[in-house]
Amino acid sequence: MKYLIAFFIIIFLSTSFAFSQNTVEKKSTAASNVSVLKKEFIISNLNKISHKIWIYLPPNYNNSTKKYPVIYMHDAQNLFDATTSYAGEWEVDEALNNLFKKTGKGFIVVGIENGGEERINEYTPWKNEKYGGGKGAVYMDFIVNTLKPYIDSNYRTKTKQKYTGLIGSSLGGLISYYGGLQYPKTFGKIGALSTSFWFSEKVEDFTKEKGNLKNVKLFLLVGGKEGDGTDKDTQKMGKLLLKTDFKPENLKTKINPEGEHNEAFWRSEFLEVITWLYHIQ
Repeated sequence: MKYLIAFFIIIFLSTSFAFSQNTVEKKSTAASNVSVLKKEFIISNLNKISHKIWIYLPPNYNNSTKKYPVIYMHDAQNLFDATTSYAGEWEVDEALNNLFKKTGKGFIVVGIENGGEERINEYTPWKNEKYGGGKGAVYMDFIVNTLKPYIDSNYRTKTKQKYTGLIGSSLGGLISYYGGLQYPKTFGKIGALSTSFWFSEKVEDFTKEKGNLKNVKLFLLVGGKEGDGTDKDTQKMGKLLLKTDFKPENLKTKINPEGEHNEAFWRSEFLEVITWLYHIQ
């Protein structure tokens, strides 16, 4: 009998341990200078989803009166915290904290959460026959005319175009590319990573119409292992931009032969994108 009791005790303890291991909440990996705004935004004429906004502040923000450049980024769930990310985070907070330690250069990052199933609608300026979408203009209007004024009113920001960035990947790269060309007086630094140029052929006519820009810096990044001709599309768009008289010194097209279409790739290249766009030595 005592062996039977001991057996059940072992089973109980093992089960309890396994249960406790499975029910322990994962700890956030976001740095202490990352927060989520209490205020959420519903984008009129887009959807009824309440969008959370993540804010990264420079390490010295609370001990300073300085104003800082602002970078607007999409897919906020994937930028700072592994517990909210789809397939790994970019580690934007760690990267910028380290950059600050080395150079003293600080940034404010505003991350806008995507709308889940509405992500395609939000990040595509044009419709695709197969995938739909096409409400990116509404989304960008929200960033420019609602979100940016709110951020500028509530944080110490450098508001001018030359200090304001827009960065995203995949469809987020497409909407960043579109936003940079559509609003060149608002955004001066554009990071279009692994951009889904394939989504609509209208991007070519749009580029021919809007690409003749003098004061916008654009970093086009793509990996050689992304597939579906993403690298060729990126090279094509870079060449097309130059034909519109986009200043060559303001355009950088980088193809990493080993890069894949994932957060690990974008994380590994993020600092280079920032340092080139903002000319940090």
